[in-house]
Amino acid sequence: MTQTTDFLAPARLGRLALPHHLVMAPLTRNRAEADGTPSSLMVTHYAERASAGLIIGEASTPNAVGQTYPNITAIHTDRHADGWRRVTEAVRAAGGHMFLQLQHGGRVSHPETTGLTPVAPSPVPLPETIFTPGGHRPAVVPREMTADDIRTTVADFAAAARRAVAAGFEGVEVHSANGHLLHQFLAGNTNRRTDAYGGSPERRVRFTVEVTEAVADAIGADRVGVRISPGSTVNGIQEDDTDVLYPALVARLRDMGLAYLHLVHADPDAPWYRRIRADWPGVLIGNPVLPELTTEAVTRGAREMLAAGADLVALGRPFLANPDLVTRLRRGAPLNPIRDRYLMYVGGADGYNDYPTLDALDTAGTAGAAGPAGTRSSGRRAA
Repeated sequence: MTQTTDFLAPARLGRLALPHHLVMAPLTRNRAEADGTPSSLMVTHYAERASAGLIIGEASTPNAVGQTYPNITAIHTDRHADGWRRVTEAVRAAGGHMFLQLQHGGRVSHPETTGLTPVAPSPVPLPETIFTPGGHRPAVVPREMTADDIRTTVADFAAAARRAVAAGFEGVEVHSANGHLLHQFLAGNTNRRTDAYGGSPERRVRFTVEVTEAVADAIGADRVGVRISPGSTVNGIQEDDTDVLYPALVARLRDMGLAYLHLVHADPDAPWYRRIRADWPGVLIGNPVLPELTTEAVTRGAREMLAAGADLVALGRPFLANPDLVTRLRRGAPLNPIRDRYLMYVGGADGYNDYPTLDALDTAGTAGAAGPAGTRSSGRRAA
C-alpha cells in the first residue's frame, strides 16, 4: 500500500519503475479502422500522452462477437496486433509504458455491427438502444452462452493476451466492469443461470476468475490487471449484493499474484471500497470521481485517492483533454476543458488530437497567433 499522497513522486508497478502515480485510464474513442485495427490517429494520440506513468490502452475485443460499437479496437488477428505494435513502439520511444484492456461486450453489441447475434450469460437484452453503423437501433435478445461458448471465450481472452504482449504491451487488463460481458456474469439481473456460473455470488464470479486465470497462465500473472466497477448501473446493470459480490471475487483473485486491481469511480467512503482495500494485498488503482475538470479538482482527487489507500490513480478525461497533463499539474497550470462531448466518440482528430499543450499555447501566443483553442501539440492549428 502506498505511503504517500504525493502523486508526482516515483512509483512502482511490479517490475515497472514509474515516474509518478498517475495512470491514463482506458478511453474507448472509436478511432480505429472498421476492422478494429488501430489507426494513425491513435498512434499520435497515445504517443503524445506517454508522460503518463502507465497508459492502459482502450478496450480491445478478443473475438468478433465481442465487439460493442463501430470503430472500436480489437486484438484477435495479426493485423490488429501489427496496428497496436505501431502504438506501443511510439509510446515506448517517448518513454512510456502500456497495458491493453481486453473487453468483450456481451449483450452490448448488435448484428448490424458484427454480423453476429450477441452472446451473454442469459437471454436478457440491453434495456436501451445501441449505436450501430446505421445509427441507434433497439437492442436484440442475446443468445445464452453454452458451456462450449464459455470455454471458447476464455481461450479467446488468453489468445488475445498473448497477441497483446507480442505487440509490445507490458501486460493486459481484464475488463470485468461497466456492464460488459464479465460484469454481466457478476450481476444478478443479467445472470439468471442455474448452472455453475449463476446463482450465488461465489458462482457468478466464476467466469471472471476463469478468464483471469487463463490470461495469467498465458502471459504471467504479474502482467495482468483486473478492472471492476462495484455498484455501477452502466449498460443496464443492477447489483443487489455489491457488498457481498466483490469480496467473493477478490477472495478468488487475491492469491493469483496479479499486477493490480483497478476500481472504477472509486469512492473512499463507500463500504465496498474500504472492504476491497482491506482484502486486496497488491497494487490498487483508484479511479476517482471528479466533480469538475480543473487543476484543483484533479489534484485534490488524486491526493484523496492515495490517502484512502490507493497505490496509483487512474484519470480519463484529464488525459484526453491534456496530452501534457503531468506537466500542467506539476506547474499548477490550468487544464484544457473537454470540448464538445459528442466529439469524444466520432472519427477524426477533432476532440481527440487537437488539444493544445502549454508549450504550443506559449509558442502561438509569442507569435501572436493563438486562437481560443490554441494549437495542438503537433504544432498544427486546432479545430
